[in-house]
Amino acid sequence: MRTFDRWLTSPWRRSVVAALAGALPVFAFPAPALWWFAYVALVPWILLVRSAPTGRRAAYDGWCGGFGLMLAVHHWLLPSLHVFLFLIAGLLSLLWVPWGWLVRRFLGGTPSPWRGVAALLVLPSAWLAVELVRSWQGLGGPWGMLGSSQWQVGPALRLASVGGVWLLSFLVVAVNVAVAMLVAVREFRIPALASLVATAAATSAAWVWAPRPDIDGRVRIAVVQPGVMNGGDRRFDHEEQLTQQLAGQHVDLIVWGESSVGFDLSRRPDLARRVAALSRQTGADILVNVDARRADRPGIYKSSVLIGPDGPTGARYDKMRLVPFGEYVPARSLLGWATSVGKAAGEDRRRGTEQVVMDVGHGLRIGPMICFETAFPDMSRHLAQDGADVLLGQSATSTFQHSWAPEQHASLAALRAAETGRPMVHATLTGVSAVYGPSGQRLGPWLGTGASTARVYELPLAHGVTPYVRYGDWPVHAALLVLAALCGTEGVRALRQRRTGREPLVRPARTAHGSPVRHVR
Repeated sequence: MRTFDRWLTSPWRRSVVAALAGALPVFAFPAPALWWFAYVALVPWILLVRSAPTGRRAAYDGWCGGFGLMLAVHHWLLPSLHVFLFLIAGLLSLLWVPWGWLVRRFLGGTPSPWRGVAALLVLPSAWLAVELVRSWQGLGGPWGMLGSSQWQVGPALRLASVGGVWLLSFLVVAVNVAVAMLVAVREFRIPALASLVATAAATSAAWVWAPRPDIDGRVRIAVVQPGVMNGGDRRFDHEEQLTQQLAGQHVDLIVWGESSVGFDLSRRPDLARRVAALSRQTGADILVNVDARRADRPGIYKSSVLIGPDGPTGARYDKMRLVPFGEYVPARSLLGWATSVGKAAGEDRRRGTEQVVMDVGHGLRIGPMICFETAFPDMSRHLAQDGADVLLGQSATSTFQHSWAPEQHASLAALRAAETGRPMVHATLTGVSAVYGPSGQRLGPWLGTGASTARVYELPLAHGVTPYVRYGDWPVHAALLVLAALCGTEGVRALRQRRTGREPLVRPARTAHGSPVRHVR
């Protein structure tokens, strides 16, 4: 151990180790999907940061670890963004600089019991603040939130119905902090064990107390996944052939994936007539996704369009949250050069202005989202509040077909379903397509990236209101209150220190010879 500590005295070696430690949580997400690993994945990073010789070095370790984490969870973007991905990761990782400083502030040096208790609140709250900031759509959205690694764990999904993915992230980080305290600091073992017991008790209480969705109906929804097809006309022909196979299967709705129609339907009325004929043949409305330049207004839009037996019904949702660089280039006048080094959008797509709940008949109301909008918990929450019976995500990840992205994207729908108590369909062009019940449980098989098929799923319907839908992002608000209280306490402490003119000291440690040594924070 001492040899390793000496090895880490090199700043470059320490930086590399910090980046590797920060990248470890990626294995908790699909495709590896080692959900249990999330509860210890941060421990090496925390232990490294707490050993930093100075607060500045701890902050830098936070940046290095954040850089590793951002590269790891977005590694599948490398073929598209090339060197630009490293710039984005470097900027986003600045969010972990305060977190690194706080890790050393509360876990470094010789501890006192109150610091151990405070660490179990402050460090998860600071992590949640990082996830809140980077969840802003302009910074790339909430991809790779730590809590979303728990999408297949029943008790975690029940907790999501109480406090959303935010509550899961808070508890996962709290467990990591407690484990790090158990490993490294003898004086922290009692509060660490108390934290683990409290987490287990909270999970158990949520399991018992959180209302379960009351099933009050069922609906049959078909997903059409054509697979990889070159050319918009060829893809449309294959989608048409797959949809014809659904005739006589008594489906209530048919869903095509993102960009399933590459032409504006007012410019190509022949395509609208063909889809309407499919609707008459199958007896179900069809939700397609149009990715094209519109005839009635300038610009390119991605839109969910509902088509019935008589043609387009008029129900339309224009995508509101666009993928940075993939669908628009932020500050194009400054960053437009990204199009020359990667596959950034050559032209910015236009945004919709509001979410839409569509009535598809049979008393069924659906709430569509497009592509990575399914990563935003507030969007599905608002659709549930507005009366959606089923949440729908239309996506296309063909650019990242051989990466971990399709599986991870499909897993997000489980959390949106659990948070809202509404079933969710994740329909894609090329896989992975997936369907989840109102508790977040998986219904039927995933349609993998090699599948080209149309499949019918029977979804249970529920209409209760989950605590998360009713109270919203309360874990985030609680975390911000904790950080506000910390800032207030530190401000008062600094003011007192200035009045007394003394440096703040931590409790004196002892050397191997028993002589006391004081460490300046």
